[in-house]
Amino acid sequence: MLITLALAAPAAAPARFETGEVMLKDLAECGKLADGAAELDCYRRAAGALVRAEATGAIIVVDREEAREVRRQSFGLSLPSLALFDKGSPDAELDSVVDQVRAARQDGTGRWVLQLNSSGTWIQVETVPLRTRPTTGSTVAINRAALGSYKMRIGDQNAVRVRRIE
Repeated sequence: MLITLALAAPAAAPARFETGEVMLKDLAECGKLADGAAELDCYRRAAGALVRAEATGAIIVVDREEAREVRRQSFGLSLPSLALFDKGSPDAELDSVVDQVRAARQDGTGRWVLQLNSSGTWIQVETVPLRTRPTTGSTVAINRAALGSYKMRIGDQNAVRVRRIE
C-alpha cells in the first residue's frame, strides 16, 4: 500500500526534466494525499526537486520587485517574451518612466539620441528642435502615447516623439 502511494505521488517519479509549472503542480498535488506520512514524503520530494532545480538554474525564482525592475528597464522595447514578468502584478502595464540622461548627442539628421541611466537609449523620431540641449543629468520622463508610440519630456520642455533603440 505504501509503495502504491509513493508511486502515485507526483513528485516521487524518477528524475526527469520538469518545468517550474509542473514542479509547482506536483507540490500542490501532495496536499491531496490522505496518508500523513505519504503527504510529508511527497512534500519533501517536491521541495527537494524545487531547491535542486533552482540551484542548477533549471528554474529561476523572481520576486515581484525584481519583475517590476525588469519591466522598467525594458520599457519601450517590443519583447513579447518579457510578458512572464507581468504575472500577478497589478501594475503590469508600465505607462511611464522617469530617468536621467547619461549621454546625449545629435545624429547626422539633427535628431537627439539620449542614453539614459537605466532605461536604455532613445532616439528622437520627429525633427522638432528642442529649446535647450539635453545634458548629462537632465531629467526625462517618457510616456506611452497613441498607437504604441512614446513621448519624451526633457526637463520642462514640450514632449517629443521618441523610439527606443537599445
